[in-house]
Amino acid sequence: MIHLRNVALLPPSAGQPESKGYPFAVPAVAALRQTPLVFDATVTFLVGENGSGKSAILEGLACAAGSIAIAGDDPRRDPTMAAARALGDRLRLSWRARTQRGFFLRAEDFFGFAKYISALRAGLERDLADLNAEPGPETYGRGLARGVFLKEIGQLRQTDRTVNETSHGESFLELFQRRFAPRGLYLLDEPEAPLSPIRQLAMLALLQEMTGAGESQFIIATHSPILMAFPGATIYSLDDGTPIRVAWDDLEHVALTRDFLNDPTAFLRQLEG
Repeated sequence: MIHLRNVALLPPSAGQPESKGYPFAVPAVAALRQTPLVFDATVTFLVGENGSGKSAILEGLACAAGSIAIAGDDPRRDPTMAAARALGDRLRLSWRARTQRGFFLRAEDFFGFAKYISALRAGLERDLADLNAEPGPETYGRGLARGVFLKEIGQLRQTDRTVNETSHGESFLELFQRRFAPRGLYLLDEPEAPLSPIRQLAMLALLQEMTGAGESQFIIATHSPILMAFPGATIYSLDDGTPIRVAWDDLEHVALTRDFLNDPTAFLRQLEG
């Protein structure tokens, strides 16, 4: 199901100067003033070289949509997303069906997620120990609070085992499945980073399930030709400064990967010369 239909960049408020710094100076971001980004498929990919604006647009969308961060700081307070919040304030989102479900995920946030979960669980366990050590008779309120602590700690222990006792790829996919809610908007920045090629194929199967019966929408910034092959997806290339729809077969990522696999020695000879 398509929840978010398009996004456009609004001009500055009356009396405010035009922003000339990052991310407004990125050509693909500035182009949204004239050409809104249209989402007419349940899966949309943003493709381009580093610095083309993929992450800038995705982070701005996360702030504008009020997305939660599944494995990082709240985008509304994360100091690394100050520029994204400024962009989010200037983005106009047009919805078909507004949803508060879903999440925003950057690959780099996921790598620090295990440490965050362990610290959070340890803090709750200390709070529970303090509660148990308080003098006085057992009361209904104390028993209720203890039950809440035990439930939260149990869930965090399960997540802790998932993240710390499996590979990055396995834990990424399991975390994704456990936190998935139907009819959500999911914004993913380079989710292929912890995934092997086989795990990327598993990710395609998850996308199929979540966009089908799950009625969810995905907007994904990626370099992965495997993920970009998702059937029926819309692919925007940002390399020319304006988001342009591109067919999978016409992507430079695909052509370069295909040429390398067909004749790797031709590429490796250039490293020797």
